Amino acid sequence: PALRSLFLFMHIMRNVVLKLYIILCVFPEYIVGFTGYFSAKARSLYISSALRSAGDGTLEWHIVPRENPASDFPSDFELVHIRQASPSSLLTLEDHPYIKRVTPQRKVFRSLKYIPSPEPAAPCNATRGTQKWQSWQSSRPFRRTSLSLGSGFWHATGRHSSRRLLRAIPRHVAQILQADVLWQMGHTGSGVKVAVFDTGLSEKHPHFKNVKERTNWTNEKTLDDGLGHGTFVAGVIASMRECQGFAPDSELHIFRVFTNNQVSYTSWFLDAFNYAILKKIDVLNLSIGGPDFMDHPFVDKVWELTANRVIMVSAIGNDGPLYGTLNNPADQMDVIGVGGIDFEDNIARFSSRGMTTWELPGGYGRVKPDIVTYGSGVRGSGMKEGCRSLSGTSVASPVVAGAVTLLASTVLNRELVNPASMKQALIASARRLPGVNMFEQGHGKLDLIRAYQILNSYRPQASLSPSYIDLTECPYMWPYCSQPIYYGGMPTIVNVTILNGMGVTGRIVDKPYLPQNGDHIDVAISYSPVLWPWAGYLAVSISVAKKAASWEGIAQGHVMVTVASPAENDVGGELTSTVKLPIKVKIVPTPPRSKRVLWDQYHNLRYPPGYFPRDNLRMKNDPLDWNGDHIHTNFRDMYQHLRSMGYFVEVLGAPITCFDASQYGTLLMVDSEEEYFPEEITKLRRDIDNGLSLIIFSDWYNTSVMRKVKFYDENTRQWWMPDTGGANIPALNDLISVWGMAFSDGLYEGDFTLADHDMYYASGCSIARFPEDGIVIAKNLKDQGAGAWFNVGQQPCWLTGNFLICVSLVQI
Repeated sequence: PALRSLFLFMHIMRNVVLKLYIILCVFPEYIVGFTGYFSAKARSLYISSALRSAGDGTLEWHIVPRENPASDFPSDFELVHIRQASPSSLLTLEDHPYIKRVTPQRKVFRSLKYIPSPEPAAPCNATRGTQKWQSWQSSRPFRRTSLSLGSGFWHATGRHSSRRLLRAIPRHVAQILQADVLWQMGHTGSGVKVAVFDTGLSEKHPHFKNVKERTNWTNEKTLDDGLGHGTFVAGVIASMRECQGFAPDSELHIFRVFTNNQVSYTSWFLDAFNYAILKKIDVLNLSIGGPDFMDHPFVDKVWELTANRVIMVSAIGNDGPLYGTLNNPADQMDVIGVGGIDFEDNIARFSSRGMTTWELPGGYGRVKPDIVTYGSGVRGSGMKEGCRSLSGTSVASPVVAGAVTLLASTVLNRELVNPASMKQALIASARRLPGVNMFEQGHGKLDLIRAYQILNSYRPQASLSPSYIDLTECPYMWPYCSQPIYYGGMPTIVNVTILNGMGVTGRIVDKPYLPQNGDHIDVAISYSPVLWPWAGYLAVSISVAKKAASWEGIAQGHVMVTVASPAENDVGGELTSTVKLPIKVKIVPTPPRSKRVLWDQYHNLRYPPGYFPRDNLRMKNDPLDWNGDHIHTNFRDMYQHLRSMGYFVEVLGAPITCFDASQYGTLLMVDSEEEYFPEEITKLRRDIDNGLSLIIFSDWYNTSVMRKVKFYDENTRQWWMPDTGGANIPALNDLISVWGMAFSDGLYEGDFTLADHDMYYASGCSIARFPEDGIVIAKNLKDQGAGAWFNVGQQPCWLTGNFLICVSLVQI
């Protein structure tokens, strides 16, 4: 039976150390995006005209000069310095008919942890020593130190823990994937333009014979690679000797978009992307990524690139094994997102897992990565000469980019090669890894030869990713397969990506659903009104009909989708393609109320919409909480445990007023950051009076600490102030006040023992008020508000009372 008491628990977070992601707005600089490409003179006139109409003659502004190879060409944006810009002046800019959007300039960082190739090799009977690794910034925010490559997982083969058959691992990843088969057929990447957006390349590097152009988009006066990452990536793609790349005869275009201080700006990327379009680049590798899918100018420009037939390959991120940690732009539908495996076909621990989080809280994420390949201990070009080994999805990405470049060179009719057809060939040929779910491996492991065979018999068509929905297939379809569906449950939503190889734009013209046991299941469909560029979504919502409330069995059917695209070479003509999406689900009788748990996802917020600080203040280097709490991502262990105990867990992606509480035994609220509508508070109080149990996993909220975990950057002149604490305690107190309960603004951490279990309370507040007849478990913990170490920017700081003491460390 459902509990009638209200239990309040403090949320115990995992003790992991994470790294700072910094994506800071550079005020007072703004990116002014235009509706088309205009000359510099025209852009200046439009901005001047718009600001004059604001009627503020005292407004100080000027266009920031951008001296780079793209400055001689028309552009679709301008970088403008506006001193003390008011919201009204920015709105006036956006009101101009030729101005599309005004966005703050963003300064971005990335980081990569890697291990250099071990030299010399250890003797056969020697114990491998601790691997040395370096850390350096490499692009849009990209890594977490808690899962760093220094842990040695890429060589954890049991070599010293058990006897095993020793085998030789081929030296070059290109040969492992059988690129030499295509080389022997005369295919070496010739005629394909591939761009590497990274840290540059030295002019006389001995590994490259066909570097067509090196361009610099940074504020440093050099084209050379001062870090080594860009050289390595270029080598995996196109090195002609030693650690040989996939496509040694391809045309290599080097874009230096990051400084030696690991810094880049959105405007640098925009100019470089525009130049890549002008140069008619075929393949573009981005071994970068970050959580900021709301960097609209950047995302829009990626769409424009792929619309111009640029095949973009990008690293999915190094934030595994946590789920829901995919990086942008690899998580976009039009981009080939690449995850990493080791040489024994295990998903690399560092490789980010799905689902995509753009859709939260209203829907469910898409399947990503698209494909996985070798990313652990891969050999590539050294900064000046020779080879070395690196690990990361930023290594797996150029493996796929090199394979794509090589594959493109094998197709006689290059018109057939586009971002959709290439992705279709890769995912259709991928070999699925056993025992691994789709949010870890996507469609499976890259198979170069099978992709070649598919691509060279390719006919323009539409396809789906995933190509079927089988909620009974475990473990591949986890988490869908982990729980049957039943009448009265929240609809199961599966977001399918439609790939349109027929053209950059398309539309769905027909979508019938043909069921078996159709009277037991309801299928609703929504989809992209326009498939652009090359892709769109098909959202399938599956629920059980009332007739099947007591029925158990398998229901199946399929959705037929017809996609139409304008024929590029046939004026007025249209190409069509029909694809079938099989659907299979297991239905069980509706569980009793006491076994049904509802997870409140609607009130969970995370970056990028705002600055939400970490729950655990010991995570000193990562104040931005960009992992939205979800029962299938960072709380998947809780989900698995509840399922093993016989509970059925559903997700609420709407306000509390939108569910029938009489169907559920318990509502779970975990670290909620959002406020509650008065109607929600009223309904929830009524629901609890009628037998609903409520479990709150709360956290900390302390205005003094919030003021002190804000951070300021001298270069950007911008303060980042938290929107709330680890949870929105004031809103929760409003919610529970009617029962005489309240949380405090204290902030505690420490070890304790509960029921013979040693436990660690990472951070959280205390219970300030509770009914006399309630049960409270009390422990003595350390008051973090009285003093705590954390980082502000790159400086270690000590927070004590009302003082913030920061220390600069100097190496001598």
